[in-house]
Amino acid sequence: MRKKHYRRRGEREATEEEADERGVLNPETKKSILIIILFVAALLALLSFFDLAGGLGILFKKGLMAFLGWGAFAFPIVLLLLGYFLLFPEKYRVKPSNYLGLVFWLLGLTGILQFIKDVGETAAVLSAESGGGYLGFFIYAPLQKIMGSAAALIVLIAIFFISLIIAFNATLNQILRKINVFRLFRPAAPEDEAETKDWETSEEGWAEEEVFQEGEETPRADKAAETEIMAAGFTKKRVAELGVKKSTRELPAGLKVTFSNNGRRKIEVPFSLLEGRSTKPTSGDIKANQEIIRQTLENFGIPVEMGDVNVGPTVTQFTFKPSEGIKLSRITALQNDLALALAAHPIRLEAPIPGKSLVGVEVPNQHIAVVKLKDILESDDFKKKKGRLKIGLGEDVAGRCWAVDLAGMPHLLIAGATGSGKSVCINNIIISLLYQCSPDELRLIIIDPKRVELTNYNGIPHLLTPVITEVDKTINALRWLVREMDERFRLLNSTGKRNIESYNAGVLANRLPYIVIIIDELADLMATAARDVEGAIVRLAQMARAVGIHLAVATQRPSVNVITGLIKANITSRIAFAVASQVDSRTILDFSGAEKLLGKGDLLFTSAEISKPRRIQGAYLTDAEIERVIDFWKQQREPDYNEEVTEKSGQMAMGGLSTSDDGDELLGEAKNIILKAGKASASLLQRRLRVGYARAARLLDLLEEQGVIGPGDGAKPREVLMTEDEIYNIPAETTERYNDESDESDELSDEEETAIEDDNEKTEEAEMTDDENDEEK
Repeated sequence: MRKKHYRRRGEREATEEEADERGVLNPETKKSILIIILFVAALLALLSFFDLAGGLGILFKKGLMAFLGWGAFAFPIVLLLLGYFLLFPEKYRVKPSNYLGLVFWLLGLTGILQFIKDVGETAAVLSAESGGGYLGFFIYAPLQKIMGSAAALIVLIAIFFISLIIAFNATLNQILRKINVFRLFRPAAPEDEAETKDWETSEEGWAEEEVFQEGEETPRADKAAETEIMAAGFTKKRVAELGVKKSTRELPAGLKVTFSNNGRRKIEVPFSLLEGRSTKPTSGDIKANQEIIRQTLENFGIPVEMGDVNVGPTVTQFTFKPSEGIKLSRITALQNDLALALAAHPIRLEAPIPGKSLVGVEVPNQHIAVVKLKDILESDDFKKKKGRLKIGLGEDVAGRCWAVDLAGMPHLLIAGATGSGKSVCINNIIISLLYQCSPDELRLIIIDPKRVELTNYNGIPHLLTPVITEVDKTINALRWLVREMDERFRLLNSTGKRNIESYNAGVLANRLPYIVIIIDELADLMATAARDVEGAIVRLAQMARAVGIHLAVATQRPSVNVITGLIKANITSRIAFAVASQVDSRTILDFSGAEKLLGKGDLLFTSAEISKPRRIQGAYLTDAEIERVIDFWKQQREPDYNEEVTEKSGQMAMGGLSTSDDGDELLGEAKNIILKAGKASASLLQRRLRVGYARAARLLDLLEEQGVIGPGDGAKPREVLMTEDEIYNIPAETTERYNDESDESDELSDEEETAIEDDNEKTEEAEMTDDENDEEK
């Protein structure tokens, strides 16, 4: 399979530092040259063993035999396998541990070969082209001299097995099962052979996983019944003989779930598309600032002992330990006095620092260092962080890289004033996800009401639909996500899995991709359709974690009308950028402090795992970096859009249920009633459908919009303008006219119906009066 590479456009304009980092040749080019060298060396070794490589082959053969002895015959095989593994990195990932295991394997093999040659000898004998060669001699001779031949053999066998464990990253139990020779001597029936094959294929993570397809039965129960278990006395018994019955599960009919495309390879995005850090922070005179802090607090009767100083990209944190008996409230009350003494504004006190018995004073740096996303993604903290959807946030006040897992949050709320860094943070989230996940593992839905921030992501293969910029399509997308969540729960229930991780671990086909929806401006949506948007977001935030659907919502208006109590209660992971007041900070985080941030990516992050907000300088991405990553993914694969995401398919009721396409689930029944009655009125629908006046009037409005009935005329019933044949497009010659008669038992007298309509008119007048009063207030 030919692998596509992305050549950076404008390479001539690259800086000299980037050229030095990349080197003269592309890393992929160097690896291709190495693969060719490995194959050539292996073929030359094979030809030299048969004296078909001329004089050079003879020298090559003598050198190999002298160095490895009989182990030289394994040399070309090892080179061929290594070259093959390097040729297909999408199938086989060669790690440093594999090379280390190969070295130990060579040492153990040559040592064992030298032992075989020197069996019966009192001391190791060095001879070329036999035994383990020079390498085997220098491994075996010291061991044989110190502990004897038998003990040396045991040590060499241990080295051999350790090399296999390191090279294959497997357990000793798995390796012993692979080379188990005892099963060759036991009688094996056809069923036993099938079971043995199951045991073999289940080792080292190469198990045949379940494949769930619609209408098929899962083989999980069959395998469990056929699996053999070890009993006492090293005897094997079948589980089926113990009375375990086979059980099968079937997928529910009509399941509509977004599955990932199978058989696609993992695509590695090169880090050369991003830029590294080029600036360093300048904190000023650290010793002088420490003395100013100590002297200022001492002037107010608070003796302290100064501690470590942490220089971060944005602020420098000075730590100190107050004397015993000093209240922290006395220190926090001196915040303005410290700012005056240090001639710095704003400063932030962290009392106490989480996990330490210290108080921190965060003073802005004289020169701020720009944190780059490339440094975060290449850091050890990011690589060690476990998670499927890792995000590189930035660096904290101590200069440590911060990475969080969106799947573990499981949703994220971003808020801050205009220009504080929200859009850059959203770009960091998207680019971080694009660097980790292929389109088969992650699908994105991006909503950009401002139409200018995120529309450049159109065309990447991760998108489920083009970037959404319209409110009505946004509401449809949220409803589609709720239906997708319900369908995924049906799938997990039918397969007996608890979450998306366990489901994907048990199948080979029909894997479920993660779905991340990113909303750039929630305030605009809440101002237009607050009820639909809030209901969908709350329902997704409550339940969607288990099925792999996650939210990242941003807003520049941190008010209670936008960030409602329901949204805050269900989205516990939040990022606050610089805001104007302490009230806004408490609205976002339930803590103060965001009003003292410096802007330009300076943020406070809190989650359910963190007791207090952490101050982080967010990573920065330029437009050129974003465009390079987007162009790279556009060249890899064409986008596969799902048109159903933005199509209208019902409204969201209060309980999260989806109504009919026309706006009310009783609309079809209301049509039948008025067609049979030959008239339309609110009282008729109230009596027949047993609903209140408000819903009956709503149904009449919908029917009027569709042209089924005419406009209202006072207290008179509305005229029915369409027949049943016209509504359902049924040819007139194939149908009969329906009688307009209705059941006498269901009809009211004219006086009763007139009374109901009078009551409805009074209700309408009362509602209009209330609306006018509200407008005046």
